[in-house]
Amino acid sequence: MTNILTDEAEPVTAPPDHELWDRLRSGDHLALGELFDRHADAVHAFAFRRTASWSTAEDVVQSTFLNTWRRFQRNPPGPLTSPTARGWLLVVAQNECRTLARTAARIRRLIDRLPDPEPDADHSTAVVQRLDDERRMSAIRRAVDRLPRHERETLELVVWAGLTQAEAADALGVPVGTVKARLHRARRRFPDLVSSDFLQELS
Repeated sequence: MTNILTDEAEPVTAPPDHELWDRLRSGDHLALGELFDRHADAVHAFAFRRTASWSTAEDVVQSTFLNTWRRFQRNPPGPLTSPTARGWLLVVAQNECRTLARTAARIRRLIDRLPDPEPDADHSTAVVQRLDDERRMSAIRRAVDRLPRHERETLELVVWAGLTQAEAADALGVPVGTVKARLHRARRRFPDLVSSDFLQELS
């Protein structure tokens, strides 16, 4: 739209998540694309911290949004009760991480029975960096996996994905007080589990 006084185009305001959510509930696939553009990076960063694998994280992003679309087509959820859909999408991503982990375990068992392939040439130092990130993230995952599942999932959403306690509570369907209690117990067990600097490096 053009402003008739200045003859300049007025800035286009991006629709809020709740509007995209309602459009998605009505079957508008373009709304899913806009949610993807807005939240795919957050889902990818979260999935990498959850799986310690860059390639698996990419698979999680794809399956998260694909299964979100299927869910809305099959049995649309109610109206969005949080200011952002990020928490809801991250819970879907958590479930996808578990599913892909089970699939990967089965594939690894099959691969272990095959002969070793010929080694590939080293294409770039970026490959080394990615492997180093995955090794470090794997060590962190081993520590996190010692937590009870409900504490681990809450820590992942709040500490790793940056949701507020209220957003995490809404996404998990529990009271805010429950989220606070879970975080307190998790941080008491691992007070220096993950530094913010480290998370920035792996985002």
